[in-house]
Amino acid sequence: MAKHDFGIIDSFEENKWYSDYEPEKYNCISVHDDLLEEMIIKYNEELMAIKTYLQVTTQPGNGLDYCGVTLIPPESLKQFREIIIKANSYYQSQELQSLVEKVSNAISENKYLIHYGI
Repeated sequence: MAKHDFGIIDSFEENKWYSDYEPEKYNCISVHDDLLEEMIIKYNEELMAIKTYLQVTTQPGNGLDYCGVTLIPPESLKQFREIIIKANSYYQSQELQSLVEKVSNAISENKYLIHYGI
């Protein structure tokens, strides 16, 4: 089954291309694609309002790159977490709860979150 992986970048490097798939390096957790796809559909407008980067900070984006690598900067994490909390109040998923915890850890450490799409 397809999945998305989310992890915390401990030592973020500006202008570095985060294009290699390295879920172990960032201690990623997985969220099944079906669940994330539903969340993206239901909260698309809110997700698209989140400032992100596509693989490198010189490529600004909005929301999650469904099939690629998204870098979510510290200043966007609270907004992202609120969307996940809303989605989880509807879906009641342990995977989304784990993602809330992962994002909360990134917030408390003021670190970037990395998302590997399907």
